[in-house]
Amino acid sequence: MSDKEINMESDINDKFEKKDKKSLSFRTIKTFVLRQGRMTSAQERDYEELYPVWCIDYKEEYLDFEKIFGNKNPVIIEIGFGMGAATVQIANNNPDINYLGIEVHRPGVGKVLGDIKTMGLKNLFIIQYDALDVLEKMIPDESVSGFHIFFADPWPKKKHHKRRLVQRPRTNLFASKLKKNGYVYFVTDWQEYADFALEELNATESLKNKYDGFAEHQTWRPETKFERKGLNADRVINELFFEKK
Repeated sequence: MSDKEINMESDINDKFEKKDKKSLSFRTIKTFVLRQGRMTSAQERDYEELYPVWCIDYKEEYLDFEKIFGNKNPVIIEIGFGMGAATVQIANNNPDINYLGIEVHRPGVGKVLGDIKTMGLKNLFIIQYDALDVLEKMIPDESVSGFHIFFADPWPKKKHHKRRLVQRPRTNLFASKLKKNGYVYFVTDWQEYADFALEELNATESLKNKYDGFAEHQTWRPETKFERKGLNADRVINELFFEKK
């Protein structure tokens, strides 16, 4: 995400600040802003045709992963997959792992649905909803083998830091859904957010850092559009890899 895009988005979200001050709890604060992105005709077609096949409606009841995927393979959840290029490539490269992508933006959902059909993927499903609600109400405790969080909104203004996805008590929620030795894999090009997330994950009691500080680059993760933007802006890509104790 470029500095200009981040500043523009941050200014947009200033408009919502008064509403958030009236929030009754930390949980009511959204970690995203739902923008009305423009869909191509192909994305719209794929969304309408394939949503009933590969999307799971939000419902306040726990999912049965074995029933959904038809097997007992490990389940990885990606929060905020954007347009999903890395998501579908990872799923395609790992057919023996099941993936659940959570995304609120309709164009990205439509794009991934089209890719699922084109690539013939059988191990990727989508939920189009607020990820924190999904985790709380739909994901059983100790059922997930990993979380992928790639280039989440850094919310650079200090007054917006409470909106950041990777922080306590949200990291406690992630940990509660992980199986033993399951992982949280976080990547960002925003240095201050990387330092912030490292501190928050270190302070999450049931998680431990697999590395001494920032993680090594995980070569199996494809480069994303936001990663290229960060590199072009001479920003460092920082990765964190924490495991459930």
